[in-house]
Amino acid sequence: MMDLQQIKQRFGIIGNSFGLNRAIDVAVQVAPTDLSVLITGESGTGKEVMPQIIHQSSARKHGSYIAVNCGAIPEGTIDSELFGHEKGAFTGALSDRKGYFEEANGGTIFLDEIGELPLNTQVRLLRVLEAGEFIKVGSSKVLKTDVRVVAATNVKMEQAIKDGKFREDLFYRLNSVPISIPPLRDRSDDIYLLFRKFANDFATRYRMPAIRLSDDAKDLLMRYRWPGNIRQLKNITEQISVIEQKREINGEAITKYLPYHSGDNLPAVINDQSKNEADFSTEREILYKVLFDMKNDMNDLKKLVLDMMETGGANAQGEHAHIIQKLYQSEDGDFVPNNNNVQPVSYPTTVPEEHHGPIQDTEEFIEESLSLADKEIELIKKALEKYNGRRKQAAVELGISERTLYRKIKEYEIER
Repeated sequence: MMDLQQIKQRFGIIGNSFGLNRAIDVAVQVAPTDLSVLITGESGTGKEVMPQIIHQSSARKHGSYIAVNCGAIPEGTIDSELFGHEKGAFTGALSDRKGYFEEANGGTIFLDEIGELPLNTQVRLLRVLEAGEFIKVGSSKVLKTDVRVVAATNVKMEQAIKDGKFREDLFYRLNSVPISIPPLRDRSDDIYLLFRKFANDFATRYRMPAIRLSDDAKDLLMRYRWPGNIRQLKNITEQISVIEQKREINGEAITKYLPYHSGDNLPAVINDQSKNEADFSTEREILYKVLFDMKNDMNDLKKLVLDMMETGGANAQGEHAHIIQKLYQSEDGDFVPNNNNVQPVSYPTTVPEEHHGPIQDTEEFIEESLSLADKEIELIKKALEKYNGRRKQAAVELGISERTLYRKIKEYEIER
């Protein structure tokens, strides 16, 4: 069996942090068995290397190794891709097709982004893991397969289970042996090693001298949070290698390539619990932040208009009356300002003037619903109505994928 250093050299792994060494050690130890493995870690940490170590260190190394990105396959075709289909099973199925589990028989299959797997497909996968059986789409014949399954995800699986997006029984079946890949910010001693490796690689590729870092640039590099992890570090190293004319990079030069350099990403704070509260990485959280910002802007606009009226900057009657009415209409249809010197402006109504109460020296705002789910349902319904139920156009309008829209329609039981 190869030692740790030999494995790193064979698979191009750079670094000596405890978390990385521990992950490699667990991968080597579990390789001779047929236990399922679940690899967790942030995007860009290099999770795809671990399944290769497991496969090449196992008795299956002479069999097939197939890597599948579950998040890149449309929900409507993923069952066919994984398990195959019979001729005529659906429109476009012109012949029989083997799926990945049939092709990888006797080998290893790596299911990346397993957290994106649809619930129906999760049931099929659970059967493969428990009994080694599967059924092709459009068939009733049970087929056998002998496949080692290694999965990976950057999703917090416990939360996905709580939200009903991932089956708990499948999680425990996949998680027979967990392997966690540490983020780059927890491997501060490895950052400069990786940078030098990438710098030398790009110098060879582009036939130029390798870039070097001054002490202050090196310090900035090692204290940056690297939200994109190794992938981001590699991309930035390539940018600097190609763009910068000088081969020695100082702190001022490197800050141009570090996004949000002056924000929360620098310096790194390990295990910062407050980060989770301000993390808008999901589509839903980004959408809600925009909605709340719009609501605050509207309230500011109302206050601005009222201040202008009180100071004589705007006339509550005449051509601006209809705008003022929309901003400050009371339940009875009256305009309600803060200053008694401003005359009320009423909508055309059958209610007599004497029925209006005295002008109050208060300002009433009817609070809108702050339910996040209600806002999301409302936006989805409006988008579907706008495009007459065409989900593809509605998804584009909402700024989400069509697959995500399908899931939300099912989750909220939206009629369509």
